[in-house]
Amino acid sequence: MKLATKFIHAGAEPDPSTGAIMTPIYQTSTYVQEAPGKNKGYEYARSQNPTRKALEDAYAMIENANYGLAFSSGVAATDAVIKLLNPGDEVIAANDMYGGSYRLFTKVWERYGIKFIYVDTTDAANVKAAVTANTNLIWIETPTNPLMNISDIAAISTVAKAANAMLCVDNTFASPYLQNPLDQGADIIMHSATKYLSGHSDVIQGALMMNDKELREKLYFIQKSCGAVPGPMDCFLLLRGIKTLHVRMKQHCENGEKIANWLRSNNKVSKVYWPGFEDSTGYTVAKKQMRGFGGMISFELKDESIEAANKVLSSTHLFSLAESLGGVESLINHPASMTHASIPREERIKNGLSDGLIRLSVGIEDADDLIEDLDKAIG
Repeated sequence: MKLATKFIHAGAEPDPSTGAIMTPIYQTSTYVQEAPGKNKGYEYARSQNPTRKALEDAYAMIENANYGLAFSSGVAATDAVIKLLNPGDEVIAANDMYGGSYRLFTKVWERYGIKFIYVDTTDAANVKAAVTANTNLIWIETPTNPLMNISDIAAISTVAKAANAMLCVDNTFASPYLQNPLDQGADIIMHSATKYLSGHSDVIQGALMMNDKELREKLYFIQKSCGAVPGPMDCFLLLRGIKTLHVRMKQHCENGEKIANWLRSNNKVSKVYWPGFEDSTGYTVAKKQMRGFGGMISFELKDESIEAANKVLSSTHLFSLAESLGGVESLINHPASMTHASIPREERIKNGLSDGLIRLSVGIEDADDLIEDLDKAIG
């Protein structure tokens, strides 16, 4: 099935009682049983909900997975993966990652005896060198947030399998439209569904997709037992958002390419981070495992002062200064003080995330209007 057809029809079945083409919002907390233990597949809404079931089927379909699970946020989905581990286990993680993931790892899970080792995952040899007998999980983002680094999923999958470890890929920046990590050998995919899957900045949600049934049962047990589940209205909004993912992503990619090239030609910009440049470090791998390069871009000004960056951040009109990404509207962000503020400055600088880095989530407005907005702000 082609992508456009898949996204529109994923998880969608006419309601059997009315024929409604849209999945109903089953706003209920419990379900009447015919007799003790005899039900229609639903007992209590934390464990099951028909609207959530439709969404989880859609999640599986759009990532070429056997199973999908919906969570109340991307961080909740990440948390569920870490709950698969035991004290003493080690996680190899990308040294460039979303600040919320880093905060969860260092401030919550390290206290329970999970060890996190941060490496440059753009080279699978670095991952292999970090493997020990206690390595049970490898966690990567590709492209990374916010430096757009690319990791070779297939190569790291080979390392993970040799170590008998799971590979989880945060696929938020790429979306299933551009990349399907399970097809490259990953064991679990994580999405902050708040972003591109929703696409309208109106819902918080996370998702996990996997092929292995035993792994699904373990993660479902965590989902049910810990309770970080989304409500039916949120699930309905995600079902709606997925239907337009392909048309939105086409425009995100087209606009992203135009703006990345314009930024690179601007004499006040020193560096642009975008995986679609043919001379970028990760281009070859990105070209191999992605169907496009997306609408996420970061850049630095030649004037490296915080004052210069703040002037740009505070002077745009179409690019709204806000956290998050992946919506139809364009956003501008300062990672050092916003999305990645939880990472100590010395760690950020060491990994290449400067105080002056500016991150763009390019929306689907007219690209010329967006360029004009940036041009005026940069001055």
